[in-house]
Amino acid sequence: MTVKSEPSASEIYDRILSRIQKHLAGQVRTPFEIRLWGDRAYRFGEGEPAVEILVRDRRGLSALGRLDEVGICEAYMAGSLDVMGDMLRFVSLRGSLRDSHLLDALWRRVAPWVVGRFTTNRRAIAAHYEFDNDFYLQFLDPTRCYSQAVFERDDEDLETAQRRKLDFAIEACRLKPGDRVLDVGSGWGTFTEHAGRRGIRVTGLTLSRQSERFQADLIRRLQLPAQVLYEDFLMHDSPEPYDAIVILGVMEHLPDYPAVLRRFQSLLKPGGRVYLDASAFREKYVKPTFVSRYVFPGDHSYFCLHDFLAALARTPMEVLAVHNDRHSYYLTCKAWAENLEAARDEITRRWGETLYRRFRLYLWGSAHAFLNRGMEAYRVLLERPHEA
Repeated sequence: MTVKSEPSASEIYDRILSRIQKHLAGQVRTPFEIRLWGDRAYRFGEGEPAVEILVRDRRGLSALGRLDEVGICEAYMAGSLDVMGDMLRFVSLRGSLRDSHLLDALWRRVAPWVVGRFTTNRRAIAAHYEFDNDFYLQFLDPTRCYSQAVFERDDEDLETAQRRKLDFAIEACRLKPGDRVLDVGSGWGTFTEHAGRRGIRVTGLTLSRQSERFQADLIRRLQLPAQVLYEDFLMHDSPEPYDAIVILGVMEHLPDYPAVLRRFQSLLKPGGRVYLDASAFREKYVKPTFVSRYVFPGDHSYFCLHDFLAALARTPMEVLAVHNDRHSYYLTCKAWAENLEAARDEITRRWGETLYRRFRLYLWGSAHAFLNRGMEAYRVLLERPHEA
């Protein structure tokens, strides 16, 4: 009787890499190399590799062999994989990977009904924004704006492009000193400071205690005509109507468009305007599992313009303008990712390697999604009309 010998480690590695090669056949546009411990290397695609994936242990090799996007991301965050070379081209490989996690997707949809939308919103906001304020300031520009800038040139600096966007919001809403504005999801006081320095009275809403403390200190130090409230937009009320509502990159957390539009009409005075900007997708609840698990958990969903306009068509609200900012958001995310990498030593020293790697994947992945038209971005201007 012949006894089959166990395959050697070398044979196992060859089988796994052969499986990867078979799966990627005809799909590799970015040539890359996978290098195992012991300096064993495998090349994929034609030409000199733009990316080198370093496999540190068997967990990393197993993750690659499964060809599952979230598994590879988890192995990278754990240090079982490393990436050398062009990070933008590395994340472009995600199009060849699997991302089928039905239970994750199902829970995102039912969670608001099971535990309540307000509870879900608070938990989701806290999960993303309750890191140290200083962490975000490592990669944001001095305006601290966490949504797309508006670039006139690709080589323009991020701060100039962000201030252009903030000026646009003020001018589009026709705001002047003394006017009252509701800033929904007010972050690190970006709009509060920019408008407040012009004498515009801003009420900021946030569901992050870190954000609330940061803004309260900012308002006090700069003596701005503003206040910050720890309050959900859908529960907010005001005895006096607002002249405008500004929403910078927060529509992704407000997927119930009919409810949002009802609040617009309730809170705005006749003739009042809404400025909003958002990252967008053509299907409302499509989201990579990595993003839903590690970046924006809960009921976060990309802004879906046609769904929003369909809901708006059933209200008296009017659309004044829609601007496509897809390329500007690519440039914004690219700048954030480069800032993050420049601050790597500080970030890993204070918050650890895992958080750095998580946001490195997120920011470069977002940049690529805008670059290859996988995602979209818009600025939208609305108005509540005067009574007929």
